[in-house]
Parts: sequence; structure tokens; C-alpha cells
Amino acid sequence: MADEAPGALSRSHYAALAAFRYELRRFLAFSEAAATAAGLPPQQHQALLTVAGHSGPELPTVGHIAERLLIAPHSAAELVTRMVEAGLLTKTRGTQDRRRMELALTPEAEALLHRLTAAHLEELRSLEPALVRALALGRDAAAETTGPVSSASA
Repeated sequence: MADEAPGALSRSHYAALAAFRYELRRFLAFSEAAATAAGLPPQQHQALLTVAGHSGPELPTVGHIAERLLIAPHSAAELVTRMVEAGLLTKTRGTQDRRRMELALTPEAEALLHRLTAAHLEELRSLEPALVRALALGRDAAAETTGPVSSASA
């Protein structure tokens, strides 16, 4: 493939991306199945993880959920409403800004998320060799590309 133009994509580029996407899908499939088995819709699990993992100075909001889950704000608001009704989240007015609705996990949600997170960390440990291999393939394939990659319909 030495005759290829700079920036041309080879089979190794496609193989690297396919391997990486496959490993991501394996983890995501595990995650969805684990959440469902725990009685939690996968999107609610992601929202709980987002609230628990928030590191900002203030508590997370519906807007933060929308941003982190890559969903529309109105969809995040509906999701949060369902989770409050299910006893998984609490909503309180912000102390600094009363317009701001801040989210927190309930004790039930904390216990559920603890179990799910432990299982997810174990799964990540088992997938680590394959994930590292897939990332290395992607890095190596990207290094082979010597110029800008054209994208007719990215």
C-alpha cells in the first residue's frame, strides 16, 4: 500500500476502528444487561453514575445530566422526573441560586449504584487487555496516516 496518497486510509485503519468499536460495544452491552438485571433502565443507570460522579463545586442539575448523557434538556427533565418518582433522585432548590434545581442520589440509589459500579469495574478489569490492544491498534493506525484524511461524507 506504499502507492497510496498521503492521508489515504488502509485496511488497517478500518480494522483498528472496528476493533475499538467492538470492545466498546462489549462493555456497553455488559453495562446495559447489568443495569437491566438490577431492575434499572440503562439510561437511569447512566444518570445515577453522572450524579454520583459529578465533581463540580455545586450539585449536578438536569442540564448536567443532559450534557453528560448527550440528550436534549427536555428529555433529561423527563428522565429526572421518572427517577424522582421512582425514589432514586431528590431535587432541591440551590442555596445560591433558587432557580437552580440540584440533584442528589437517594440512599436506595446509592446502594444500587454501588453494586452496579463494583460489577462494572470487574468487567473493565477483564476487558482491559482487549481494550488496551484495540487502543494501541488505533494509535498505530493513526500514526500511519501521514497527511490529512479526506472525508467525503463524514
